[in-house]
Amino acid sequence: MKNGRIAVPSEGLGGLEGQRSAHFGHCSTFTLIDVVDGEISNVSTISNQEHREGGCLVPVNILAGQNVNALIVSGIGMRPLVGFNNVNISVHYEATQPSIQTVVKMMISGELPEMEAKNACGGGGAH
Repeated sequence: MKNGRIAVPSEGLGGLEGQRSAHFGHCSTFTLIDVVDGEISNVSTISNQEHREGGCLVPVNILAGQNVNALIVSGIGMRPLVGFNNVNISVHYEATQPSIQTVVKMMISGELPEMEAKNACGGGGAH
């Protein structure tokens, strides 16, 4: 990724030095990383909201409103995956690295595959 905004579901306060949450829909924070010319230009965070109205599409709406282009997850349900695809946010998969900084660098260098429907978690819930 040369230019754009990446979102990473995060534990606690998030940030580039933080740890990625294994359960994207239930994370407390999303770390937002702006990339310009293949370099990290800005890092910010935004709080997730509870799954009340809108269920597992709540994170889709939050991130779409923040002009996110790509999301890095370790897993995701079918319903939010379709939701992200519908708002033109690509969902990328990486299951072994909990470091936000590591997965962002992998994304920038083009190492993370895009999530396909066949790899989504069963039941349609937010992983």
